[in-house]
Amino acid sequence: MTENTEWHKSTYSGQGGNCVETQARLAAVAVRDSKDPSGPALSFTVDAWADFLRAVRAGQFQGG
Repeated sequence: MTENTEWHKSTYSGQGGNCVETQARLAAVAVRDSKDPSGPALSFTVDAWADFLRAVRAGQFQGG
């Protein structure tokens, strides 16, 4: 899944180095650590990734 396609880093990442990159295709979204581009990538369905992003935007992962 991760061959010959472009990876994207969020513009919110800045220069701190604690970033993930994503790569979208028709059926899935891959996620990897930007510090280790040759390392493993996780793959999510498009629906699962959209659910995750909605949860992040809703603040469901903020510590208390």
